[in-house]
Amino acid sequence: MKPLSLAIGRRFSRARQRNRLVSFISLSSVIGIAVGVMVIIVGLSAMNGFERELNQRVLSVVPHAQVFGVNGPIDNWQQVKRQTEQHPNVEAAAPYVELTVLMEHGSALQPAKIRAVDPSDEQTVSRIGDYIEGGWESLPVGQSQIVLGQGVAAKLGVSQGDWLTVMVPATDSQLALRAPKRVRMQVAGLLRLGGQIDHSLALMRLQDAQSIMQMGQSVTGVSLKVSPVLQARQIVHEVGQTLTTYVYLKDWTSEFGYLYRDIQLVRTIMYLVMVLVIGVACFNVVSTLMMSVKDRAADIAILRTMGAEDRLIRRIFIWYGLFSGALGSVLGSILGVTLATHLTAILSQVEQWLGHRFLSGDVYFINFLPSELHAADVALVSITAILLSLLAAWYPARRACQLEPAAVLSAK
Repeated sequence: MKPLSLAIGRRFSRARQRNRLVSFISLSSVIGIAVGVMVIIVGLSAMNGFERELNQRVLSVVPHAQVFGVNGPIDNWQQVKRQTEQHPNVEAAAPYVELTVLMEHGSALQPAKIRAVDPSDEQTVSRIGDYIEGGWESLPVGQSQIVLGQGVAAKLGVSQGDWLTVMVPATDSQLALRAPKRVRMQVAGLLRLGGQIDHSLALMRLQDAQSIMQMGQSVTGVSLKVSPVLQARQIVHEVGQTLTTYVYLKDWTSEFGYLYRDIQLVRTIMYLVMVLVIGVACFNVVSTLMMSVKDRAADIAILRTMGAEDRLIRRIFIWYGLFSGALGSVLGSILGVTLATHLTAILSQVEQWLGHRFLSGDVYFINFLPSELHAADVALVSITAILLSLLAAWYPARRACQLEPAAVLSAK
């Protein structure tokens, strides 16, 4: 059997249409809460999506940490690789050669960073091969072939199978000004990550880069895959203390750490905005209940004369306010979940209609708006809306308890 206060509160809520002003304010409070809940759910889902893409897309292809030579290439990289893998938090290590070059195709020039790797080793530390058209098989050894990021290829105006000229800085121990080494290379495939990396990175075979740079068996450095990835800086410093070779240390936070910090900052701001937006919407609940107290003064007085205690009157209006908060929370949750689930597809369609991309791949680390819905976020936002509605109902409920039955009924 449901409580008497709940039954009366429901009757008051259903009968509010007799006062159009009260009905309008009540409806606006429900809409305000629903909109606030919807917006916060969508915003938090977008932040979850960005964090997912950072972890699964960016951090799955960039080195978690790197050790590279101080005085030039590392000759004994096999020993460095073995020593780094002895650390319990290092899952794998792989050698690499890194070049900063200028690419030329016709009249188009484009700077880029070439990362030369051995696919068999690189697969243990990175999933970048999954984003290459044709995989690592499209990059054979000793055939002067290169994989370009799709952004680099677009700026050069090349496609798979085309030839281009790569200008590599010439090394000189005397630091004399020398013409760059020009190497003709064929585009073997395209790297499609869908973000900033596509506009700056190219890949080639480790052996080819060593031959071009006349490095013999030396490498620029060794890249590491660590776990947990958020502790990469601490782990690589611990690794550096165990190495017998003098090296520089670098981790992913030096290039992409700002992304993670920005996502966490925006998420914190979203929680603050959630309280403020829903709190402002709940002010309408206060207005609705205050007008309802005045509108229902005679009914309250009759209940008081029939022996209703303050606790019953207070609960009636708390239930009354809870209905608005719960209804707005449910509607906002339904709309927010629906919109967050289809957010990427909706924004993609809007971009096609407008002919404009909101997130440009040469500026942001991804070129689309991701979304990942978490049930915990929906529950948190909904519960916050309901609690704030209850808090908003407390003062009007208290005012209802202070009505004097004799004064109200005599005025009638």
